[in-house]
Amino acid sequence: MKKLEIVGYKRATLGTKGSKDLRAEALAPCVLYGGKEQLHFAVPMILFRELLYSPDVYEVELNIEGDIHRAILQDAQFHPVNEMILHVDFLEITADKAIKIDVPVKIIGNSPGVIKGGKMVQKLRKVSLRGLVANIPDFVTADISGLDLGQTVKVNKLKVEGCEILNPASNPVATIDIPRALRGKLTA
Repeated sequence: MKKLEIVGYKRATLGTKGSKDLRAEALAPCVLYGGKEQLHFAVPMILFRELLYSPDVYEVELNIEGDIHRAILQDAQFHPVNEMILHVDFLEITADKAIKIDVPVKIIGNSPGVIKGGKMVQKLRKVSLRGLVANIPDFVTADISGLDLGQTVKVNKLKVEGCEILNPASNPVATIDIPRALRGKLTA
């Protein structure tokens, strides 16, 4: 996994009013859980740009007033109208504890179906994995080099070493769709 450092400050006041005051100062209220105790802190919203608006998976090093914590992004809540960050949840990670995380799927290979005029449609952009932090890959690859027109790669064809795939095995990852122009030619 890629690494990213975020610097934050402990929160003095909790609750709705405290959170509103933080957002007015362009700080996002955050919580870190999964360790010995929950830790409430605030982070400048600008520091979340690389973490939230990227398909990549990051291991975050939280520096909260000198205390270092390793974590992953668990959830982020946004305002429904103006897209401002309302709240961010982090999960503290350790080397010996398994975590559940969504990892992007990368399509590799050249499909004979696409060469014949089909359209490759990626049905699954991220796959859920459970495993130790050291075993979590940056991405999972799906090979479409054997797909012809109308064929599909399913989750059961994905291979990840040291991790368990949590998605149903029958879910499609990528499909080679037959365009309308080719359908008539194939049946005739």
